[in-house]
Amino acid sequence: MAEAAGAAASAGIRLASGTGRWIVLTTVLGSAMALLDSTVVNVALPHIGEDLGADLADLQWTVNAYMVTLAGLILLGGSLGDRYGRRRVFVIGVVWFAAASLLCGLAPNAAVLIGARALQGVGGALLTPGSLALIQATFHPDDRARAVGLWSGFGGVGAAVGPFVGGYLVDGPGWRWVFLLNVPLAMICVPVALRHVPESRDETAHGRFDVLGAVLGAAALALVTYALIAQVWWAGVVGGVIGAGFALVERRRGEDAMVPPSIFASRLFTAVNLVTLCVYAAFGGFFFLAALQLQVVSGYSALAAGAALLPTTALMLLFSAKAGELGEKTGPRLPLTVGPLLCAGGMLLMLRVGENPSYVADVLPALLVLGLGMTTLVAPLTATVLGSVPVSRAGLASGINNAAARAAGLIAVAALPLLVGMGPEAYRSADQFGDAFRQAMPILAGVLVAGAILAWSTMRAPARADCHPECRVHCGVTSPPLDPGERRPARPDAA
Repeated sequence: MAEAAGAAASAGIRLASGTGRWIVLTTVLGSAMALLDSTVVNVALPHIGEDLGADLADLQWTVNAYMVTLAGLILLGGSLGDRYGRRRVFVIGVVWFAAASLLCGLAPNAAVLIGARALQGVGGALLTPGSLALIQATFHPDDRARAVGLWSGFGGVGAAVGPFVGGYLVDGPGWRWVFLLNVPLAMICVPVALRHVPESRDETAHGRFDVLGAVLGAAALALVTYALIAQVWWAGVVGGVIGAGFALVERRRGEDAMVPPSIFASRLFTAVNLVTLCVYAAFGGFFFLAALQLQVVSGYSALAAGAALLPTTALMLLFSAKAGELGEKTGPRLPLTVGPLLCAGGMLLMLRVGENPSYVADVLPALLVLGLGMTTLVAPLTATVLGSVPVSRAGLASGINNAAARAAGLIAVAALPLLVGMGPEAYRSADQFGDAFRQAMPILAGVLVAGAILAWSTMRAPARADCHPECRVHCGVTSPPLDPGERRPARPDAA
């Protein structure tokens, strides 16, 4: 069966074929594992803290340990797939992610959970880039757009319902099942991938991997995050020194670097990444705090808190394609200015959400305005990233932008409690957490306004008009969607 699939891929697999449907299934399952964990863990945090006796710093690390390794290694993961086989690296990533998820689910204390979450991020860095790349490399060109549409649509639905499913699991069998659910998903995904998905690789890939750059980047992120959470100044200094070393290594490696400095010669690319940092720092901080606010202060169950957040992702799924089309007509300046301002308004409306709020009168309006802003900006942001560089570098540009967004989110989660004076036990007190939440929302709104001002003042040059991102329907809550850009036809090998 695998040999037949490999032979069929030489001409491109058709979506209507049995093999084509199996490929969509396995890539959706694989990406859904990472997407679910990116969106559901926040809902489970109060229960994790109560069960493991964890303080606020432990909860921050439960989110950030995953993001540090994922953000630091995701570019390397994509390169490994191109060189050694996209299916091979994808399958390794799924198995790794599932094993780490099992360890998360069995963790006896917060330290083990945090370590397992870091391992999860490594698995996510291997499987996430390979999911869409497999579709790009195997489907017939006439069916590729439809296959990507199915992949992004189903993936977006998974991300949207993730908090709802997570809340159900937390309130039902317990928070550990948020992680244990990945094991049966992997047990379906891996055999299907090995049996039905042909192997492919980029035969033009050459040179040595930038392992040193990846390690230095992840280490710098980890130390800066530790400095902010633990309030240890020397860690921030060391993290800054390692970050400078990362920049030096990338400069010396030139075009073989994980993040080639020459890509920032495009002013538009540099500007849109700065906007990305502002936007996704605010998103990361908001979704971390909002899930806690709804449970700790407003008295929602985990299920109710997860369901309450659905409008933001639902709006993105329904209207992101239309927003992308509108952005192509107007250019990036308008949506990348208006979108962050709407998001800032939504976060300020969250100041009305305190004890015993009315969902319809207090919570829903804020989330609708926030979701409208996210819908307005994410698709044009992705198109601008891809259109700001030559076609041959679009995949690299997308990966850098995705990593930048995740890094911004983890720094926000680390820094916000420090900025608003949130103590280690604040999440156990409705009064303390509510006060901190009311201080945090204006800060996040200010970051979004800064992003809007930056977009208005820098988005003078339009992106390339011929740029059409593959992912037209998506849910970019934690990061913009990865897009491999235009790839050369890969030579599939028999499995």
